[in-house]
Amino acid sequence: MATADEQIRVSDTVKRELDRRRREGESYNDVLQRMLEDDRDLMAGFGRWSDEQADRARETREKSKQKSKDRMRRLADDE
Repeated sequence: MATADEQIRVSDTVKRELDRRRREGESYNDVLQRMLEDDRDLMAGFGRWSDEQADRARETREKSKQKSKDRMRRLADDE
């Protein structure tokens, strides 16, 4: 990769966010380039959970939906 010809100024907040998103071995340019590519890719971010994480999320959601249905039934029965 070529060396930078120019510098840009960013706020401390932006710098901290770049540091947070920076992966091992990445330059700030790499981080910004990845973020800009992700911004154009509508599917960016999808599929980042492992199968195990996705299964847990689905299970938690189903349990929550069932609790809500049960609560609505109890409220309907009380009327």
